[in-house]
Amino acid sequence: MSRAIPSVLVLHGPNLNLLGTREPDIYGATTLAALNAQLESDATELGLRLHAQQANGEGELVDALHNAVGTHAGVVFNPGAYTHTSVALHDAIRAIEIPVLEVHLSNLYKREDFRQRSLTGAACIGVIMGFGPDAYRLALHQLHRRLGADP
Repeated sequence: MSRAIPSVLVLHGPNLNLLGTREPDIYGATTLAALNAQLESDATELGLRLHAQQANGEGELVDALHNAVGTHAGVVFNPGAYTHTSVALHDAIRAIEIPVLEVHLSNLYKREDFRQRSLTGAACIGVIMGFGPDAYRLALHQLHRRLGADP
């Protein structure tokens, strides 16, 4: 009997559509398309299906989290600036019964004071930050382990 291939949602928040051009000294030169292509390749190697989605609006991100239930086994989520302000996203993460792992390209603790608190991270199974695009890759690998998927 074959096992269903687990699906993972990679959810990118506001302004991440500008990766590669927006403040490359902070966020790097990798574009969102290149990042998603690398994650797709990693997911295939891990035996996962990957769906990547980007939204700038808080409500769209809440909807994507809600819609992940029954479709995806887990979520890798970069809430962008909503990390520091969104009780709605915190509540949406807590409301769904699938693991959500928060990621950030930069190290929040080396940033401005207002960026050093994560409302959303408190609702996640963990937070990986400061490794550029590799933060996403590390999160995908960790989520794979958490899901107990075959290598």
